[in-house]
Amino acid sequence: MSADALAFPLRREPALLRSFVLAAAMHAALIAVMFLGVRFQSHPPATVEVELWDTSPPPPPQAEVKPEVKPEPPPPPPPKVEPEKPVAKPDIAVQKKPEPKPKPKAKPEPKRDRDFEKRMREQLAMEQKSVAEQDAQRKERELKALIAKREADARSRALAAWQDKIRGKIRGNIILPQGIPGNPEAIFDVALLPTGEVLSVKQRRSSGHPAYDEAVYRAILKSSPLPKPDNPALFERQLELRFRPLDK
Repeated sequence: MSADALAFPLRREPALLRSFVLAAAMHAALIAVMFLGVRFQSHPPATVEVELWDTSPPPPPQAEVKPEVKPEPPPPPPPKVEPEKPVAKPDIAVQKKPEPKPKPKAKPEPKRDRDFEKRMREQLAMEQKSVAEQDAQRKERELKALIAKREADARSRALAAWQDKIRGKIRGNIILPQGIPGNPEAIFDVALLPTGEVLSVKQRRSSGHPAYDEAVYRAILKSSPLPKPDNPALFERQLELRFRPLDK
């Protein structure tokens, strides 16, 4: 058998068209009923106007009554403020802390204190002694320096005075040559005996004028013996003598 033979034949439903028509007619009737019902209820209601007339005469006008102005009552006095009553403290016994017991003081050992004081006094005495010794030594050094300076100054003055005497004696024996320009200086080293006798004469520096140098040399030898110092302790064996033509 073929597929066409096995297929079911299509049948037409005779009641389908009829059912569709009836449903359409029913819906149309329902719509018409609803439209008419709504329209009948939409008419406006009838209004009734009534006029009322009052035939009695109008009342007379009433006079204006002014309200009575009452004076304002005085403000009430301020409320009294009563002082607060002190609150009584409850009687509660405050327990005091126990005071600490004083520590027992250590008894000083008198023997050790005495030994310490003795050592301190000895050390202080030694320091004072050392300071005093240093001060005394310093003063002694200063005194010695002052004495030495004074002695040196006195010796220098005494030597200068002795040499001035020697130069004065020698200058008196110098025969100045003619034509010495300026004031040239000649230096001589003179060796002496304690008696003042001249042992030797040496020229250390020339004046630049041999005639003047020779005149001084002869004057030194001629002046022997030379003056002695007033203090024999000031005697010096070697003397340095300086001469200038214009010195006096």
